Amino acid sequence: MIRFFAFLFLTVLFTNMSQAETPEPAPIRHIVCFKFSEKATPEKIAMVEKAFAELPSKIPGIKAYEWGTNISKEGKDKGFTHCFQLTFASQKDLDEYIPHPAHKEFIAKLDGLIADVFVIDYTVH
Repeated sequence: MIRFFAFLFLTVLFTNMSQAETPEPAPIRHIVCFKFSEKATPEKIAMVEKAFAELPSKIPGIKAYEWGTNISKEGKDKGFTHCFQLTFASQKDLDEYIPHPAHKEFIAKLDGLIADVFVIDYTVH
């Protein structure tokens, strides 16, 4: 009987140890907000929206993507109208996104269309 309980104890102990080995890194959110310039026509803004939406299919490190336009009634948007959120599994994925050719190609499409941009990255808690 003692052997059975010793075996059971060791089994539970080693199972718990193997499950707690290395925690997964927390995801990273990359938030980008745009204030469009006066030169940005509705057609050009639609082109930017489409081009940004294509990045997840071109850059494998992007795990999730969503975007929307400001609907706040507080009046504190400072002219920013569009918010894009990318999720990366790790800092390494985000670091690879920044210099990625598809990202650089997207940035080139923004020339003259953006009056201001706001970017913040954070680790999900």
